[in-house]
Amino acid sequence: MKYLGAHVSAAGGVENAPGNAQKIGATCFALFTKNQRQWQAKPLSDKNINNFKVNCGTLGFGPGQILAHDSYLINLGHPEKAALEKSRLAFIDEMQRCHQLGIAMLNFHPGSTLKKIGMDDCLATIAQSINIAHQKVPDVIAVIENTAGQGSNVGFDFEQIKAIIDQVEDQSRTGVCIDTCHAFAAGYDFVTREGYERTWDLFDSIIGFKNLKGMHLNDAKKQINSRVDRHESIGKGQIGLGAFQKIMEDKRLDHIPMILETPNDSLWAREISLLTSMIKS
Repeated sequence: MKYLGAHVSAAGGVENAPGNAQKIGATCFALFTKNQRQWQAKPLSDKNINNFKVNCGTLGFGPGQILAHDSYLINLGHPEKAALEKSRLAFIDEMQRCHQLGIAMLNFHPGSTLKKIGMDDCLATIAQSINIAHQKVPDVIAVIENTAGQGSNVGFDFEQIKAIIDQVEDQSRTGVCIDTCHAFAAGYDFVTREGYERTWDLFDSIIGFKNLKGMHLNDAKKQINSRVDRHESIGKGQIGLGAFQKIMEDKRLDHIPMILETPNDSLWAREISLLTSMIKS
């Protein structure tokens, strides 16, 4: 079974996100549990927490169908001590919010070297940041999202993601979210049949399908290996409908949240319907 949804608004309170997902015909959803562009946020109230859980239960969204996303400000591989500590505290707060809400997975961009440290040092710092968060907050899985490799961002290569996971002490609480636009921009081909199979064969041999906890389904404005992170609506970019047809038919990708982050949210219901129509029974 394919779970299809989008990164929906939680404006007015996290408890509104499940209803926003239901309105577009989603069977899964992503959300920010706080303002993603601010470091500080007021704690979740008991009302927020209880209503979120009730709404998820009423609308049929189980823990495996929800993928929270952390703040864009966080850099768990930051080369400067004070800024790294700030990021780690913010990430722990995000993990705690997930735990309070009963959300099993927190998706995050791994980090950036800021061209001040080497790749290996950055990856090790990210792993240590995950270890610290795991020690502070139980249960929640840290889900590493692949990047496009734009700027000094790390995590655009499957080997880099593996290097992070290898240095995490509790690997049962790590996972990976593959963003199709990011992967394509980093040089992974989903378009040709040969490229599609090679991409997933590489993923399985390096990271393993057991670690795949979610996907972001986005077309790409820029060509393959551009290292430019620019999402496009499904079928309107360089990846094209054929690649998403292959994804929808791929049984290895069942039972994980597949989240749209395409730029026109007015098309989300239509895109979910389109993708659903591609699924073979």
